[in-house]
Amino acid sequence: MKIAVSGKGGVGKTLIAGALACSFARKGLKTIAIDADPSPNLALTLGLPIEKTREIVPISENKKLVESKTSTEFSGVYRIFFTVDDTVRDFSVQTPCNVNLIVMGTVRSMGSGCTCAANAVVRALLRHLVVERDEVVLLDMEAGVEHLGRGTAKHVDTMLIVTDSSIKSLETAKRIHKLAENAGIKQVFLVGNKVAAEIQRDAIKKFAENNSLNVLDFVPFDEQVVEAEMRGETPLKYEESFAVQTIEKLGTKITQIMQ
Repeated sequence: MKIAVSGKGGVGKTLIAGALACSFARKGLKTIAIDADPSPNLALTLGLPIEKTREIVPISENKKLVESKTSTEFSGVYRIFFTVDDTVRDFSVQTPCNVNLIVMGTVRSMGSGCTCAANAVVRALLRHLVVERDEVVLLDMEAGVEHLGRGTAKHVDTMLIVTDSSIKSLETAKRIHKLAENAGIKQVFLVGNKVAAEIQRDAIKKFAENNSLNVLDFVPFDEQVVEAEMRGETPLKYEESFAVQTIEKLGTKITQIMQ
């Protein structure tokens, strides 16, 4: 099961990606979470203390790793074919909720034949995780799918586009939806987040209906989430949180859809 989570910055997609990953792990499923956002903070959501998150070196910034995979005896020439299965073993981080985390770092032009060695490693690793491995994989992505590349994106089972009720967020969701469909992702859903009132739920539902988008669920606004993030803690520690409970049920819905 491969699930990508995308959306405009600030809508709360990292909370949803992290909570889903932990919920699958609690069900006994081997789970890998990939932080492919240019501003990575999935580690905090997965329960790592902030001191540990600062020690994580993103794959794209790991010069020693990149050179070991791509360097040749010729200056300016690098290998484009190499194995990355050992990278998952050696550079994933075990988190408190038993999810293995890989922080990718900034990715640029993944589908356009980029000649950057670091990006070649990230591209190969993303493909390996999405296409070749059997674990549950959660991808916390920036607002788009281009950096996956068409060949990798079409192997994603489901994309969740997280949105709040603002028109900017909804318009971004619409653009991501089109990109995801064009990339060959078969199941694309909206998830309304930070819903504090019926008027917000209605705004998301109306926009979705007018643009032929499917809303899978609505996650309520939750003060416990806000307070935990202010303290640099994971909101997932609050099992009584309405938001966390809703995301847990969202994971069950996705599993049922894919059966």
